[in-house]
Amino acid sequence: MDGLFAPPGGAWQPVSPKLATQRRLFLGLLLLVPLIAVPVVLLSLSVGMGWIALAVLFFLGVLAWGMVIVGRNARSWGYAETDEDLHIKSGVMFRRMVTVPYGRMQYVDVHAGPLDQYFGIANVHLHTASPGTSATIPGLPADEAARLRDRLTSLGEAQAAGL
Repeated sequence: MDGLFAPPGGAWQPVSPKLATQRRLFLGLLLLVPLIAVPVVLLSLSVGMGWIALAVLFFLGVLAWGMVIVGRNARSWGYAETDEDLHIKSGVMFRRMVTVPYGRMQYVDVHAGPLDQYFGIANVHLHTASPGTSATIPGLPADEAARLRDRLTSLGEAQAAGL
C-alpha cells in the first residue's frame, strides 16, 4: 500500500513543523474556554468536587489526545514537484494524494491568517477548473510559499501556452 503513496521521482517535501505548533496552540486556546467554564458552572450548581475533577480530567485528556493527533496530521503533509505535475499527500489514517498537472492550474492563491503570520507560515491553494483536483498545501514557510507560488504560476503559464 505504501507504493500507492510513494513520492514520484524523489522525496516528499515536508511542511514546516511550525504548522503543528500553530495548530496545537489553536486547539489549546479552543479548549481553554470549556476547561474553565465547565468547572465554574458545576461549582455554581453545587455539584460535588468529584464530578468537577472528572470534568477537568476529561478536558485534559481531550487536550492531550488532540495534541498527539494534530502533530501526526501536520507531519503527514508533503508535496513533490515533477516536470509536469505537483503531487500533494496528506492524512494518517485516511491517506490522500492529489496530483495537479501544471497546465490545469488556473491560479495559485497564498494566504496566511493571524496565527499563520505569527508563526511565519502560509498556505498555498491551487485552483483548477475541477474542484476535485484543486489542492492546498498548509504550513509552508513564507519564503517557500512565495517561491512555490512563483514557480507554479510560471510553469502553469508555460504549460497552458503549449496547448
